[in-house]
Amino acid sequence: MNITETTVQEAFKDVMACVATPVSIVTAMPRDGGPCGATVSAFASLSVTPAMVMASLDRGSRTLAAIRDSGRFGLNVLGADQDDLAMSFATRSGTDKFRDTSWDVDHGVPRLARSSAWIASTVAGLVDGGDHVIVLGRVDAAEAAGSEAPLVYHRRSFGTHRPHDMTETVRTPE
Repeated sequence: MNITETTVQEAFKDVMACVATPVSIVTAMPRDGGPCGATVSAFASLSVTPAMVMASLDRGSRTLAAIRDSGRFGLNVLGADQDDLAMSFATRSGTDKFRDTSWDVDHGVPRLARSSAWIASTVAGLVDGGDHVIVLGRVDAAEAAGSEAPLVYHRRSFGTHRPHDMTETVRTPE
């Protein structure tokens, strides 16, 4: 890697830190083995008809390997008070991330208790994304389970979204 590539990568990471993203935990259940999960901030809706989502996982992720094996994955959208859960699933350690977490299997994928929203998907495709793989999923089930504020990641820290106060004057670009 040359100095220009390094400069671009550092600038890119700084720019992306300015983008607020939802925090979710992608889960999967391999055919033989225990549940896997990873915290992601690269998750989005892809299509309404058919209902599809996409999530990005590191090529070396155990969760990605479980998704490849099972052909299914879950998305557990976290609420503002679940930053501790996000951190525990963000680790690459071989420890059992599910040990102190309440969960069950729903539509063949691990579903974390208290997630503010949940989606179960069947893999529709895997797309090369540099050092990550973009997993495309057809939505099989979805539920908005809570009304609490979402957990978001912005400027390398967790926070939440707050709606604008409607009584304040709304500024428009000139």
